[in-house]
Order: sequence, then structure tokens, then C-alpha cells
Amino acid sequence: MKDITRRQFIIVTSLAAGFALAVQPIVAAVIKTSTRGLEAGEVKIPVADGEIPAYRAMPAKGKNFPVILVVQEIFGVHEHIRDICRRLAKLGYLAIAPELYARQGDVSQVTDIQEIISTVVSKVPDAQVMSDLDATVKWASASSKGNTNKLGITGFCWGGRIVWLYAAHNPKVKAGVAWYGRLVSEKTDLTPKHPIDIAKSLKVPVLGLYGAQDDGIPNDTVFQMRRLLRQGKSNSKIILYPNTPHGFNADYRPSYRQKEATDGWKRLRNWFKRNGVG
Repeated sequence: MKDITRRQFIIVTSLAAGFALAVQPIVAAVIKTSTRGLEAGEVKIPVADGEIPAYRAMPAKGKNFPVILVVQEIFGVHEHIRDICRRLAKLGYLAIAPELYARQGDVSQVTDIQEIISTVVSKVPDAQVMSDLDATVKWASASSKGNTNKLGITGFCWGGRIVWLYAAHNPKVKAGVAWYGRLVSEKTDLTPKHPIDIAKSLKVPVLGLYGAQDDGIPNDTVFQMRRLLRQGKSNSKIILYPNTPHGFNADYRPSYRQKEATDGWKRLRNWFKRNGVG
């Protein structure tokens, strides 16, 4: 892994409120999970060159909670990702979503998705992401009430791809759930590997949740990933929902599909329990 130098300047020092501008207006189906019975809010994670903000939610009472890393969509740690953390906390987890674009910029106020991709997302190195997630795991164990011997990870869209990569990177991860993360893409200095490249060597069980009508993730790449996973020993699997678009769990967007999202959430819960996370 390349070193993260102290010359890099952290731009984002706190999380923006609400939903990212690029996804508004918000649809009526949006889910709002209460903080009642939870300890939830922004925290700071010490990283290699300073600190990054994160959203952490966990039960208000108790300790030694299983830890789930929640990896953001391309829109950063906006309200949907924070709500995912609260939903997991209601299940007894310490869920934490670090802002992984902190050095590259604040995407919450950008209205155009392509601009988000070109000016911020495309400049985020995988090595930086792996390092920041490692730091988040360390913080959850040392500074919160997390039991990182029961460590899981889930992520959405951009974060779905990261789930596969982090599961290959950190052997302490017990299980992962990747929601519609890209599997195949161009290799660059910042993104030298993609999920397809680690499929056969993967040791951590990852559940992939994908839509058959996802315009950005062709079905043939999903089938290719399945074949390669079967050649390995991770016991990972991919569910491909028919007639389902990208972002089907994003209840704040028109892409939301309640039936598939509900089924996917049930599978997530069972997957983590079955594989020692919780």
C-alpha cells in the first residue's frame, strides 16, 4: 500500500446535513430511523495525515457491540447512509460510516452527478480508502464500544465495490454485503484492482446484491464474477434481482424497489449472523 503523506490537506472536516443536492428532490418513500435508544452522531477518526469525520450509531446501553463498516455511495456520508447506520444500530451493531472523500472534497453541495465523479470520486485512491477503513476499525475498538473480532462491512454503489476490495484487504473481516458495486472497470494508478481481480483469491464471504436492469453494471460482469467466485473458497454469492435497477435500496430516489430492498436487508441480516458478525 502506498503511504498517505502528511502533505495532503483534508478538506472536509465535518459531515453535511441532510441529503446531497445531487439527489434532490427526495421521494416520498424515504425511510427515517429514529435515534431513540441509540447513541448516534458525528465522530472524528484519526487517520494517517490528520482526522476525518464519520457518522457512528450504536445502542445507547451495553458494550462490546459487533462492528459494521458502512461505505458510502458516490454522494458521501449523507442522510441515507446515516440512516443505514441507525438501522444497523437498532439491530445491536456499532455501525460507522467514515467520510472517505474527505481529502478530495465535499460532494454534498454539487448538483451534477457527473461533476461529482469527475472532480472528486475519480481522484480517490483505493490505497487511501483501505487505510482510512483500517483506521476506522482501530478507532471502533479503542475509542468506542466495538468488538472488532466481530467485524462486517456493507456498502452501496461506489461503496459496494469497496466492500469486495476491503474484504480482500483485511483478514479480520468476517463477512461483507455489497449492494450494486461495480465489478469490472479500467485499471489506473489510483484503482489498480477491481472485484473481478480478487474473486478467486477472496477468503471472506461476501454477499453481492445486484439488479438485472442496472445500466452501469452489465449482467455479463455479474455472471463472470459468479464463475470466478465459484473457483475460490470464500463461499461468496451474488443475488441478481430480475427487473431491478441500480440503487434499488435507495429509498430516497425513484430507483427504490421496496420488495427487493426488503429482501436484500433480510439477506444482509442473515448473512452477518451466519458468518459471525453478531
